Amino acid sequence: MSLDPPTYLSSLQNNTRARPIPWEGAVRAGTITENDLKTIKAVDKVRKEQRRQTIEGDVEAYQCLILGGDRGKSVFESASKRSDVIQYMLALTGDLLNDAPNLSSKLLEHPDPYKPLIPYLSHSTNPEDPIPLLASSVLASLLSDAQTKQPKSSPKADEALTKLYKYLSTLTKSQDSGLQDIAVQEYSSLLRTKKARELFWSQREETVTPLVDILRSAIGVARDNDSTLFNGGGSIRSATESGLSSSVGLQLLYHVLLTIWQLSFEASLVGNGLEREQEIIPLYTQLLRLSPKEKTTRLVLSTLLNLLSSPANKSTLLPSTTTARLPALLSNLKGRHLTDPDLLDDLKAVTEMLDDYTSSQTTFDEYAAEIQAGKLRWSPPHRDANFWRENARKILDDDSGALPKKLAEIMGKSWEDEKVVLAIACNDVGWLVKEAPEKRVQLEKLGLKGRVMELMTDRDEAVRWESLRAVGEWLRYSFDD
Repeated sequence: MSLDPPTYLSSLQNNTRARPIPWEGAVRAGTITENDLKTIKAVDKVRKEQRRQTIEGDVEAYQCLILGGDRGKSVFESASKRSDVIQYMLALTGDLLNDAPNLSSKLLEHPDPYKPLIPYLSHSTNPEDPIPLLASSVLASLLSDAQTKQPKSSPKADEALTKLYKYLSTLTKSQDSGLQDIAVQEYSSLLRTKKARELFWSQREETVTPLVDILRSAIGVARDNDSTLFNGGGSIRSATESGLSSSVGLQLLYHVLLTIWQLSFEASLVGNGLEREQEIIPLYTQLLRLSPKEKTTRLVLSTLLNLLSSPANKSTLLPSTTTARLPALLSNLKGRHLTDPDLLDDLKAVTEMLDDYTSSQTTFDEYAAEIQAGKLRWSPPHRDANFWRENARKILDDDSGALPKKLAEIMGKSWEDEKVVLAIACNDVGWLVKEAPEKRVQLEKLGLKGRVMELMTDRDEAVRWESLRAVGEWLRYSFDD
C-alpha cells in the first residue's frame, strides 16, 4: 500500500540534503573515521543506479556504517553529539533504503537493527525538530520491511514499534496538518500485521484517540461536544449544510480513514472499544453523510462492514446503527451516482446486514440496547409518548428489572463533559413514573428519586429542566395518594 511521501517530510529531506557538511573536520575531530567518510562519499550526491551498485558491491560496509559491527561503531553512535551530521545521515539513510532494497534486508540481519536509531526519537520535545522526524521515517521504513521479510515478530521489533507509535502520537496531537500527515502515513505503513495492529490498539489512548479527534474536527465537532453531535443537535445540522470542516484537508482525512480501516481488520479486538470509547458508529455515520469523494466513502463503508461483520460486535454495534440512523442514510446513498465497484459491493453488504437486523428488532429492543450500552442519546423512543405508554412496565419488569438498574448506574456518573446523558436519563425516569406510578417504590429503592432531586441544582440547564419534570411526576402522584 504505497502512498506519496508527505510534503512536509519531502521538503525537510531536500533541505537537509542541500546543507554542506564539513566531513573532513568531522574526521579530524574523531566524530567519524576515514573509512566512514569514504563509505559515505561513495553514495552521497550520486545517481540512484550508481548508489545501488555501490551498496550491493559491499552491503556489509553500509550495514556497519548505519548500525555498527565488526568494522566499527555506527555513525549514529560515534557522531551523536553532532546534530548536523546526524540529521544529514538520517536523510541519507532514508535515500539508501529507497534506492537499494537489498540494504534493508541486510540491516534486518543485524542483531539489533533499531538500537542506534531509537534514541533520536526523543532528541527533543519540539515536534518540528528534524532529527526525530527523520529518525521516525527511517525506523518506519525498516519496521515496515521487517513485517514482510520477517513475518514472525521479535521482542526487539515490538519494542521499537511501541516507541515509534508513542513518538508518532505526539505528531498527531500537533495543530500542524503537515506533521499529522507524516505520523498518519507512517502508521499506515506499519499496520501490516496482526501483531502491529494489536500493539497499536494496546496504546489506543495515544494512537487511536488523536486520530478520532482529527475526524471529529473534520465534521466540526470537538470531543467535549459528543452529545450535541450525536443527538441531532445544531452541530449536525450546521455540519451537514456546510460540508466537512476546512480545518482538515482531504489528503489528511483520507490517510486517517485508511489507518482506521487497517485497524478494523482486528474487528473482534477493537470493535466494542471503538464504540464504547469513541462512538465510532455515530461518527462514521456523519462522515458517510458528509464524505466529499468516493475514495473516502469507500473507506468509511469498508470500515463499517469490517466492524459490523464480526460476531463479537453484533450485540453492541448493530443497535448503535439504528440510533445513529445509519439504515436511512444508506438508503439515501443509493441515490448518489456511485461508480466504484468495491464501494457498491460494500454498500450492498452493509445494507443487507442492517435490513436483516432492523426487520427483527422492535423499538423496545432498540431502547434496551441503548441502555445496556451505557450511554444515552436523544434517539426517537425517549420523547415518544406512545413508546412509554406501551413499554414503561415492560422496561421495569423485563429481566428482573435489569434496565432500571442500568439506568441507575448511568445516572450515578457525573458525565461532566456530556451532561445531556443525565438530562435524557431524567427524562426517562419521568416517563416511567408517569406511565407506571405504582412502580415508584421500585425506582426509589434504586436511588433514582434521590438522584433526580440532586440534579435539580445541576449547573446544566437541560439537566435541571428534565430533573424538575421528573420530580414533578413524583410529586403529582404523591399528592394523588
